[in-house]
Amino acid sequence: MNNFDTNLDKNTANFVPLSPLSFISRAKDIYPNYESLVYGKRSYTWVETYNRCTKFASALAKQGISKGDTVSIIAANTPEIFEAHYSIPMIGAVINTINTRLDAETIAYILDHSDAKLLITDTQFSPTMKKALNLYGKNIPIIDIHDEQAIFKEGEGERIGKWTYEDFLLTGDDNFEWSLPDDEWQAISLSYTSGTTGKPKGVVYHHRGSYLMSTGSVTAWNMPNKLTFLYTVPMFHCNGWGYPWTAALIHAKVVCCRYIIAKDIYNLIDQHKVTHFGGAPIVLSLIANADEKDKKIINHKVFVLTAGAPPTSAILEKMDNLGFEVMHVYGLTETYGHILQCAWNEEWNELPKTEKADINSRQGVRYPNTEEVIVADPESHKRVPMDGKTMGEILIRGNVVMKGYYKNKEATETSMKNGWFHSGDLAVVYPDGYIQIKDRSKDIIISGGENISSVEVENVVAKHDSVSLVAVVAKPDEKWGETPCAFVELAPGKNATEEEIIQFCKENMAGFKRPKHVIFGELPKTSTGKIQKFELRTKAKEL
Repeated sequence: MNNFDTNLDKNTANFVPLSPLSFISRAKDIYPNYESLVYGKRSYTWVETYNRCTKFASALAKQGISKGDTVSIIAANTPEIFEAHYSIPMIGAVINTINTRLDAETIAYILDHSDAKLLITDTQFSPTMKKALNLYGKNIPIIDIHDEQAIFKEGEGERIGKWTYEDFLLTGDDNFEWSLPDDEWQAISLSYTSGTTGKPKGVVYHHRGSYLMSTGSVTAWNMPNKLTFLYTVPMFHCNGWGYPWTAALIHAKVVCCRYIIAKDIYNLIDQHKVTHFGGAPIVLSLIANADEKDKKIINHKVFVLTAGAPPTSAILEKMDNLGFEVMHVYGLTETYGHILQCAWNEEWNELPKTEKADINSRQGVRYPNTEEVIVADPESHKRVPMDGKTMGEILIRGNVVMKGYYKNKEATETSMKNGWFHSGDLAVVYPDGYIQIKDRSKDIIISGGENISSVEVENVVAKHDSVSLVAVVAKPDEKWGETPCAFVELAPGKNATEEEIIQFCKENMAGFKRPKHVIFGELPKTSTGKIQKFELRTKAKEL
């Protein structure tokens, strides 16, 4: 032991566990009257949001919810789910946000597997929730979010809980004394993966990682204080990319968007002078290909973050032409969201728009809060050459890798074997160090012994003027083993034939890579905009 380790111990004066909950205390103290949340006719200041969160935390505590308990919430992007990101962990409990588009069987599984002690649910989802609770078969306290601004279809809007959210809030005490966690490794949230290849896995985040993700996002995106953020990313997905906590850090004004439709997005950007928003490539496509009657001329700079699936350069170019500045990022539920960004270099500004869009479609370089990201052989961990051609798996190491999968030791150990988190994404590294995903390991197409990147084929097809969205999967083939099959969603008012798309590909890519079949129709998507390729693979096999 040396002198730097003698009588220099951690204590409460010099060491406080990192937690994003500290951000809202600061926002309340320093910017109490700044707008925090706006949703239709409702608006709050930061001191009002803080008071609502602490009062709700008190109400939860009175119901016996305490440290380590899971509180599940299934809600649209409204103030209630934003507040839950503070109120639930304020008493040491863990917030479990559930995908609003899941089926009843999966929701029942999550409620059971997560050991949920209380459920908060929006009445718009009551038909599915009633089925889920029947399958779940256990008594659980339920709080209803009844949103008067929701548009209910037949059968929706039924109350199934003991309290409404606002009634439950009134049972809490004003000025409730909450505390930061004793240990920054303490769990703060539980998010379930999509479960397309089996039962969903519960991803556990800790306070430290959520704190570092928020600070890293501010730096990576050059986010100024007091910006206006449009919440188009579902707050159930990676805790809304961590932005409920990031918003308090920079005392932003958050505009909630319940329904992700082009008209609403354009109107909210125009009305509130929105400066920032995020969304999967499907959201960018929705905006770029909107009917002219739904669009509005945006006369101020709007910064956009896109992630969830590799965006095509064609969509990025369309967004640029509309005046949106898009930054492409990459991450997983298991990494709290983004860990790579296509950080822009000024020397690229003079390039033609199409070439710039191609560069921006790369995933890029690591976030400031990410210690190590490499592309390597998944077994030997030997890095691939930086030639833009040799594929390897993206491996990640750092403070924003999950604690692990809830109650799943085997899956946790497999995903983090040999000290790296294995993403399952195949990528190349360019000479400038920028990473570009070529495929999920399960999506690579092997045709006649040659590896074909479905993402590469998608990028070419997407450049056709009539194409709005495209997904390419493997179709079994007697001669070649597999061949590329393209599923295409056409842009509004546009037409194309299979022959035209294939001819376009012949002119723009190697012959063995081009799709041999083109199927037109709406693509199946998750609520976060990811195209569900497993469904398309099934369809391709049936052709």
